[in-house]
Amino acid sequence: MISVVTTERRGHRVLVDQGSSADVMFWSTFKKLQLSPDQLRPYTGCLYDFVGDQVEVCGHIELKTTFTNGTTSCTANIRYLVVNASSAYNILLGRPALNSIGAVASTKHMKMKLPSLEGMVITIKSDQK
Repeated sequence: MISVVTTERRGHRVLVDQGSSADVMFWSTFKKLQLSPDQLRPYTGCLYDFVGDQVEVCGHIELKTTFTNGTTSCTANIRYLVVNASSAYNILLGRPALNSIGAVASTKHMKMKLPSLEGMVITIKSDQK
C-alpha cells in the first residue's frame, strides 16, 4: 500500500492496481476528507468491480495529490471516480494516475518509483500494516 496526501490530509491504505482503468476513491474516504458532495461532477460511464458487478459511481472529482517518500515528492492532479462501495482500501490508483505521474510499480518489490520535479527518482515503499 502507498500513502498519498490530498486536501492537506494523508490517505493511507492506497492500492496501486496497474490493471485498473480508473482511479477510485471510496465514498467513506470522500466523507473522511470532509469534501462536499457539491464538488462532485457527474459521471455517466459504467464501472465494474473485480467480480463483474456494476458499481454505483457518485461522480468524479479532481484533487491535487502528492506522492512522497518523506523527503522528496511529486504532486499531480488526479481525477478520482467516487464510488459507493465497501473496500478495505481508501483509494485505488489505476493506470490513469500511474501514467500521469510517470510511475513504475513493482508488486514483487512492493515499491513504486516516479520522477520528482527536480529530476530525482522517488522510491515509495509499501507498508502492509
